[in-house]
Amino acid sequence: MSAYAAVCDNLRAAPKTWLVTGAAGFIGCNLVEALLNLDQRVIGLDNFATGHQRNLDQVRESVGEAQWKNFRFIRGDIRKLEDCQAACKGVDYALHQAALGSVPRSLEDPLATHAANNTGFLHMLVAARDAGVARFVYAASSSTYGDHPGLPKVEDIIGKPLSPYAVTKYVNELYADVFGRSYGTQSIGLRYFNIFGRRQDPNGAYAAVVPKWVASMIKDEPVYINGDGETSRDFCYIDNVIQANLLAATTANPAAVNQVYNVAVGDRTTLNDLFEAIRSNLAQRYAHLQDFKPTYRDFRKGDVRHSLADITKARTLLGYEPSHRIREGLREAMDWYVAHLG
Repeated sequence: MSAYAAVCDNLRAAPKTWLVTGAAGFIGCNLVEALLNLDQRVIGLDNFATGHQRNLDQVRESVGEAQWKNFRFIRGDIRKLEDCQAACKGVDYALHQAALGSVPRSLEDPLATHAANNTGFLHMLVAARDAGVARFVYAASSSTYGDHPGLPKVEDIIGKPLSPYAVTKYVNELYADVFGRSYGTQSIGLRYFNIFGRRQDPNGAYAAVVPKWVASMIKDEPVYINGDGETSRDFCYIDNVIQANLLAATTANPAAVNQVYNVAVGDRTTLNDLFEAIRSNLAQRYAHLQDFKPTYRDFRKGDVRHSLADITKARTLLGYEPSHRIREGLREAMDWYVAHLG
């Protein structure tokens, strides 16, 4: 039995109370769904700055009314300490996903990014500490690696940040480390690498590349590739993220706590290859995609050229083993994409 399967069995046998911040967002709502399916009690916190009620509605439909009764939603803002304190009451495990993502957004509005990602993060740490939350798991970011050219990316070797967003995510790690040493707070940071999957928003200027391209292809709109298309990323399906969060929250390995981990697959995919993988998958359903081509434009400021994760540490200390690589994830998510992005 895998480490993740064992965790799921243990949780079903002994339900806990979980807090998911950013519960109406892409990653948050998928965590809520997974936890409810495991018979857990879940509190969701969101201010709908980037999340959507439709995500929670889809979770409710997916899990059914019996499981949905175990969910309590708080409309609140992590920039308000009192909202964080209210959300943390009686919580065993906190999964902190709320943040303002996007490198371009942080370059345009660094103050808003700082307020959500640093002030909000500190509020959550304080609230979790004071409420006696057993484990604080938070969304870190591969952007922390900055300008360091080495591949694959190893957790203890980083460069200089390339955007305000990257700065905020690195500061999160510093705060979590200090709280561990100063107050005994047990935390684990998960450096996400290019997550994709169901319920990821394709709209807006800061939309992630996979849902944005899928929606554009379905609608026969231009697909833009920044640069020459040989930029590469370690694309990671949402189910891998769910696994990493649950393993991090429940690990009994003392050496695994107060650490940061790469959450990825360990594969590198170029944007050109990603385009073709999506196009060929959708071409079976949409005839106009048989000869569909991308449109190339300038590189985007603040982007790194290549990203690839070393996931040895997560495998060794958490028992993490990704269940989906990019093509498996795309195949699994495609029905949802077609149904909701068309």
